[in-house]
Amino acid sequence: MSVIRLGDEAPNFTAQTSEGEINFHDWLGDSWGILFSHPADYTPVCTTELGTVAKYKSEFEKRNVKTIALSVDGLSSHKSWIKDINETQSTSVDFPIIADEDKKVSNLYDMIHPNADNNLTVRSVFVIDPDKKVKLIIVYPASTGRNFEELLRVVDSLQLTAYHKVATPANWKNGEDCVISPAVTNEQIPELFPKGHKEVKPYLRLTPQPNL
Repeated sequence: MSVIRLGDEAPNFTAQTSEGEINFHDWLGDSWGILFSHPADYTPVCTTELGTVAKYKSEFEKRNVKTIALSVDGLSSHKSWIKDINETQSTSVDFPIIADEDKKVSNLYDMIHPNADNNLTVRSVFVIDPDKKVKLIIVYPASTGRNFEELLRVVDSLQLTAYHKVATPANWKNGEDCVISPAVTNEQIPELFPKGHKEVKPYLRLTPQPNL
């Protein structure tokens, strides 16, 4: 069983999905990716989650993010379940759901936590950048649905901080002030952050979001 940490390369795999066979790295291409697991098909919380992801399609697309789900059930079950999701959530699931009956991918990504359940995956989330590096890992218990607004917020932060020398403070949302990286000297600030900055403390310097 793998243990994946931030900064590791996301393990590659080939798998059958509701949209055909994929090679994970090839499927990601130059996009960011969100891989998220579900305990099983036909579970109520999962049904709402997959419907929510489908409704957020345009938000993920404008961030260059591909979404892909996983369940330990098979393809025929997935395809029938998708019909239920579309019906009950008033949407159209148009992203792949991995069929992981042999738990190959689940074990590769350490999605099965025996003290929670020996057979079903917990609600794992992996955000992966275009270099195939793992940038975020969140693990929820099976009973708690994910907050996809929070995942969009995290992606906004990850994409911003990947290309600018800033970090994002607590409860930050896209458009709000950012924290200047401690590695940036005061002398460098005017060139790097022409919008100006506010020094709260020598180690806490705020600047308007630089990519807006």
